[in-house]
Amino acid sequence: MPNVQLPPKENNLFKRILKCYEQKQYKNGLKFCKMILSNPKFAEHGETLAMKGLTLNCLGKKEEAYEFVRKGLRNNVKSHVCWHVYGLLQRSDKRYDEAIKCYRNALKLDKDNLQILRDLSLLQIQMRDLEGYRETRYQLLQLRPTQRASWIGYAVAHHLLKDYEMALKLLEEFRQTQQVPPSKIDYEYSELILYQNQVMREADLFQESLEHIETYEKQICDKLLVEEIKGEMLLKVGRLKEASEVFKNLIDRNAENWCYYEGLEKALQLSTLEERLQIYEDISKQHPRAISPRRLPLNLAPGEKFRELMDKFLRVNFSKGCPPLFTTLKSLYYNTEKVKFGLYSVCCSLFTHFIIERDFLYSSNGVHLSLIIDELKLYACTISSVKGNVSLKFTE
Repeated sequence: MPNVQLPPKENNLFKRILKCYEQKQYKNGLKFCKMILSNPKFAEHGETLAMKGLTLNCLGKKEEAYEFVRKGLRNNVKSHVCWHVYGLLQRSDKRYDEAIKCYRNALKLDKDNLQILRDLSLLQIQMRDLEGYRETRYQLLQLRPTQRASWIGYAVAHHLLKDYEMALKLLEEFRQTQQVPPSKIDYEYSELILYQNQVMREADLFQESLEHIETYEKQICDKLLVEEIKGEMLLKVGRLKEASEVFKNLIDRNAENWCYYEGLEKALQLSTLEERLQIYEDISKQHPRAISPRRLPLNLAPGEKFRELMDKFLRVNFSKGCPPLFTTLKSLYYNTEKVKFGLYSVCCSLFTHFIIERDFLYSSNGVHLSLIIDELKLYACTISSVKGNVSLKFTE
């Protein structure tokens, strides 16, 4: 059936249907659809039928939705709106390949439609069609060269294809168009610089990344991330003394981040176990409330040293009644060497001390110890308390 052009009155109603769909006013949208379709002249208007189907789909009436959309497409197969709507319907049912075909058919009829191009690009990147995504983003850049999203989207396409040189070139060209004074802090500009630096790091341009982050650090909002990048890049370029200072400062800011300790160890180039344990002991004295500098040595220490550190670690935490203790130690439960050299025996001795000798002072301690012992798959431990009386039972 040839396309029927709506007169001004009905065309305004159709625009209101689109607006209702965007604002999720679906019932109002159906009313406007009915007003157009009730006119015998436009009862078979393809685009209105398609929009009615799309609206019904949003109300959970899928069968009716497909019926109306397909009917609308049959009535006006040369309408980009009908093909676009059919693609949206397919996308809602996760038939992404079919949705992409519909979008491509819609673009054959209206090749410069921005909304269809955006929807197509989203599905292409979701389906990992990176070549197609790059082409679509290039079209969007040509149509809207002044928009930030156009440049970033095209740069992301090259980034995902590992064409780092082109991605950096695009990002730098776009950055130079941004009128942001050096003294001003702009969040979006800050994120652009950080993304540019991320691409540099992935391209193994470590020296360039370090110089870049030092040049623009005053315009970056996330000061913590700046220091983390500095520490990582100083390690990469071999400036170990400076890297160690950066990681020490980061530990002072957050003594619970394990990555900072890993970076500090690399920067200090510690060769012996004693040196590594000493570093953690020193940090533990500087940050007595921090758990990580007392927990991480448990990963390193072997044999009797492990037993000694574990005993000390558990006693401190049970004295405080720390709730997350079971989770904190969980990674050790599957290390047969750690289990062999005392984790189980330490837990059992502490169980007796804290639960029986101390009158069930912290009931949660018993729960955590029983969880640890049970997790070791050596014994099952049962605790019960009736009016303050503790019953303890171990079974092999």
